[in-house]
Amino acid sequence: MPPMRRGPSSRLVRITAVAFFIGLYLLACYYIDPRGVFHKEPDFDEFEEELPKKSTPVKSQTLVPLEAHIMSKCPDARDCLRDLVLPTMVRVHDKVNFTLSFIGTPTDNDGVACKHGPEECLGNIIELCAQKLYPEPKAFLGFTMCLTRDYKHIPQRSLIEDCALEHALDFNALNECATRENGAYGVGMLRDSVQRTANVSCGLGYLQITS
Repeated sequence: MPPMRRGPSSRLVRITAVAFFIGLYLLACYYIDPRGVFHKEPDFDEFEEELPKKSTPVKSQTLVPLEAHIMSKCPDARDCLRDLVLPTMVRVHDKVNFTLSFIGTPTDNDGVACKHGPEECLGNIIELCAQKLYPEPKAFLGFTMCLTRDYKHIPQRSLIEDCALEHALDFNALNECATRENGAYGVGMLRDSVQRTANVSCGLGYLQITS
């Protein structure tokens, strides 16, 4: 009777598991282009170099809708923008209609509850105002990424002023938008945004491509 083959040793299993997770880590830090070559993820400086100073006119019906659903004071939002949105926009900025939408819960009094508290709601409103006033993704996305890098300090005035200055946004215009109608205008924008997110059953920050 031939000897029975033994299964893989526990040590081999552990080595295989470690190698698997190392591979996942490397894929998280790098992306692969269509030529099959590994590249370090682009930073915002590369994003600025890739985007034209003035967008080439493209018929709106030819653009593919692309959305990111985030929360302004969430570390996952920072990772989503840095690791998913930025590399994507570097490649397809002239082919998509990009929108930032926000995650929250509409309340019975026509307000919004945000997972990380009222400060996050205000941060969301400021980022929505940037998108409203400066619809070019290079402007509002750059500003939003600047805030998100220091998300723990959103919505401190000094952070907003610094990021607005860095990306050539008018702080006073952002402030006027966020406080218009005693804040009702901004809350209305945020409520519409979180309702849009709820309509696509989004529970966590993610990228959505629609046709």
